[in-house]
Amino acid sequence: MQKVRIKSMFPPGHVRAPYYIRGKLGEIEREIGLFGNPEQLAYGLKAEDKTLYRVRFTMAELWGAEAETPTDTVDVEVYAHWLEEA
Repeated sequence: MQKVRIKSMFPPGHVRAPYYIRGKLGEIEREIGLFGNPEQLAYGLKAEDKTLYRVRFTMAELWGAEAETPTDTVDVEVYAHWLEEA
């Protein structure tokens, strides 16, 4: 699986990357497909197609020492423009 980092951006408005994953390291579990960018659609704008990925994170990565079961994982669907190579 390809490792990626979620961009640590905090733009105003409607965004589709949960706060708790920003800046975190994960692995692409799979590519889901092309969809209109919901960050543009939310404002009634013409939406560019963006690739949506399912990204897997360990609880240790997300919650650090406070993770109850550090090796458990959570998958989050994230658009390509929020990802950077790790």
